[in-house]
Amino acid sequence: MPQPAASAHTDASASLATRHDRSVATAARAALPAGVSVNMRTMRVYLVGGAVRDRLLGLAVRERDWVVVGATPEELVRLGYEPVGREFPVFLHPTTHEEYALARQERKVGPGYRGFTTQFAPDVTLEEDLRRRDLTINAMAEDESGALIDPYGGKADLEARLLRHVSEAFVEDPVRILRVARFAARFAPLGFRIADETLALMRRITAAGEVRTLVPERVWQETERALAEANPQVFFATLRACGALAVVYPEIDALFGVPQPPRWHPEIDTGLHVMLALKYAAERAAPAAVRFAVLTHDLGKAQTPKSEWPSHHGHEEFGVPLINELCERLKVPNSHRELAILTARYHTLVHRALELRAATVLTLLENCDALRRPGRFAELLLACEADARGRTGRESAPYPQSAYLAQALAAAAGVTLSERERAGLEGAAIGEEIRRRRLAAVASIRDQATPAATE
Repeated sequence: MPQPAASAHTDASASLATRHDRSVATAARAALPAGVSVNMRTMRVYLVGGAVRDRLLGLAVRERDWVVVGATPEELVRLGYEPVGREFPVFLHPTTHEEYALARQERKVGPGYRGFTTQFAPDVTLEEDLRRRDLTINAMAEDESGALIDPYGGKADLEARLLRHVSEAFVEDPVRILRVARFAARFAPLGFRIADETLALMRRITAAGEVRTLVPERVWQETERALAEANPQVFFATLRACGALAVVYPEIDALFGVPQPPRWHPEIDTGLHVMLALKYAAERAAPAAVRFAVLTHDLGKAQTPKSEWPSHHGHEEFGVPLINELCERLKVPNSHRELAILTARYHTLVHRALELRAATVLTLLENCDALRRPGRFAELLLACEADARGRTGRESAPYPQSAYLAQALAAAAGVTLSERERAGLEGAAIGEEIRRRRLAAVASIRDQATPAATE
């Protein structure tokens, strides 16, 4: 367990913000009805958590959370704070609407991340509140003068680029595995790594079966946030390192150790390929739905019999029911599911676009509903590009398929029939004529393209 440490730091802007907060509270107290009192002598307000951590790292502070010590819920209500917490006292500031929580302690009483009782009282100290947090870098606070309060060595771990647990109580909450993996993904560009002893505790949580108690919605919530990080592949690598990936994402875990043809995949391992493709998608600032599609595009390869390795004929369609099952289990948004299924089903065909006949290209556009949803089709092309370039040594390889299919779509979408041209045509005949012209437009683009191929 990390040893307590103390240090001080003064930041003018943070101090000014805190003084403003206390002045608001003082004004609210002055406006109280006669006979109503609040003990402001013992009440203390501290900036805590991510805001302190990110400021010390020199990062932009997006939101601020506060802990109130020495007060009761009734006193905060009298000061004008709005209660919003269900399981423990959390309040919104009367003017800034930032969250203020009463200092609290937690005690494990049952399995899972919901198996806790919460104790809050005016005599709960700031150090006790900070001790219940997951990582030392999230267990720091600043007082009203801007002085750093750091009882568990968070600042030293920031400087050492370590993600380290605060106490042995870390093992009581399986959500912490997901959170640590997410922080590993976020701070990987800064050189952070998980402390060996913390990774050992994560393995212990998994071995105890606690990960199986996680509710699907929380798994997806943490995954969605991790997918948005700079290095989302680190999230999944971390879960795999502690054994949790096989529990929460067995479909992805099953890809590791499945070989692919070296001609097309120098990295060979399918799981490694998916991580490389996800990394490429993040580097391209791809939207969340694209990143999810990249993550799941090769799930069908885990269904290939070993006797057929390293080929994976039919893996595209084999992956579709797996995506559906995963999305049902974790309550994944439909927009993510739809793009993931399109990517799984058609990524090989997109790779072969420059080899295809014009009729096949037009059918691809129609099957992907590209004419009505060109934005989603552009996301499909980006996911396919990530697949093609998420291979060892292929990161900068040309991928003309994207431009070609985008041009083919533009050509097909540009086809119209004037009133004069519609004369004499009815019903299905109008659609057939439009499709004939679209086919000719795509064929014109096809004739201009330079043949190329990628699997």
